[in-house]
Amino acid sequence: MNTVDIQTIKRRYNIVGNSEGLNHAIDIALQVAKTELSVLITGESGVGKEVMPRIIHENSMRKTKKYFAVNCGSIPEGTIDSELFGHEKGAFTGAIGEREGYFGAANGGTLFLDEVGELPLSTQARLLRVLESGEYIRVGSSEVRKTDVRIVAATNVNMAQAIRDGRFREDLFYRLNTIPIKIPALRERPDDIPLLFKKFAMDTANKYNMPEPIELTEEAKLKLRSYPWPGNIRQLKNVTEQISILSPERIITPELLQQYVPDTPVSHDLVPCNSKEQHSFENEREILYKILFDLRNDVTELKKLVHNQQQNMTSAPANQSVQTVSPEHQVAYFPQPVSYPVQQPQVVRPVSHVSSDHRHDEEDIQTPEEYVEESLALNDWERQMIVKALEKNRGRRKGAAHDLNISERTLYRKIKEYGLDKDN
Repeated sequence: MNTVDIQTIKRRYNIVGNSEGLNHAIDIALQVAKTELSVLITGESGVGKEVMPRIIHENSMRKTKKYFAVNCGSIPEGTIDSELFGHEKGAFTGAIGEREGYFGAANGGTLFLDEVGELPLSTQARLLRVLESGEYIRVGSSEVRKTDVRIVAATNVNMAQAIRDGRFREDLFYRLNTIPIKIPALRERPDDIPLLFKKFAMDTANKYNMPEPIELTEEAKLKLRSYPWPGNIRQLKNVTEQISILSPERIITPELLQQYVPDTPVSHDLVPCNSKEQHSFENEREILYKILFDLRNDVTELKKLVHNQQQNMTSAPANQSVQTVSPEHQVAYFPQPVSYPVQQPQVVRPVSHVSSDHRHDEEDIQTPEEYVEESLALNDWERQMIVKALEKNRGRRKGAAHDLNISERTLYRKIKEYGLDKDN
């Protein structure tokens, strides 16, 4: 490890800290920069992974070429392939022109893929091909293109768990992970915490023209060191800026620090990839199962409602009109009787497939097959009524619609639906 080179890099990229893990990560970045190997940077969110790709690019043979940083987690799944690999004109709705894509634009340079663990599987397959052969195909094209791009990727996802869950390709992981670089979490470098706090305090004071930056007492420094910092450097910077702006005191004590640093931090583990303990609707099969389950409950409730209505109508006194049933529970296709001589009930009751021996069985549930048969029976009856009305009026739809008490437009639609226009 060349200590002089590491300190030079720290001053150049404004890196604060002297922990062994941080120095080791910088040393690996300097060594791998001179090669063409792919690099995978891992670490929790907020540790500062984005500075390593710049160190690698600006100390490599490609430093005079282009450098692109792409946040894979912020691009919608439907457009990620177009963003990375480009598209042809008319490839999809809104593709009014050609797009080169990052792999074409970064040809000869370096492409930093941040949050690479969020890539969809289809895009992972395309990325694997680029890493293996340097070839890619634009969306909507069949022409194979070549590119010479150095890939540096980063992720805060637990990749081992992602591979086990089938969310990330194992072969792509080994391609990206040729040279691994792990950035230590802030809690793993406690001696660097006061140094970072001092830096952020000075930056805030200079930015907002404050008379002097805030300072920590020795007891406050101990409290900062003991805190686990789940948000890492990003969280420490936010806390420092809050205290600098909001606190009237310039000397920060543990009691004052308590107001800005919570006692119970959230988990600082690597992000799990679709943990089984979490209820997620990202799985399309789970969504379909839920819809079918809800549909089954609706059908069950409808069956019970129809059964209860039949019981009420059957048990009604002979002198009581069926018309007393509430309108929302009546089932009828035509509110007025047809004038020609056809045997037809005044009120069409729902068809039930429950036998007379089990008429009072409240637990009997209508199956999907029975529901389909019931619908077909009602459709056949409606078709027969339309046919008879047309025959009575000698094909004149206006008269048939009047007899059926429906509009001509509805009758026309029903004729089309049942294919009666083809029979003539």
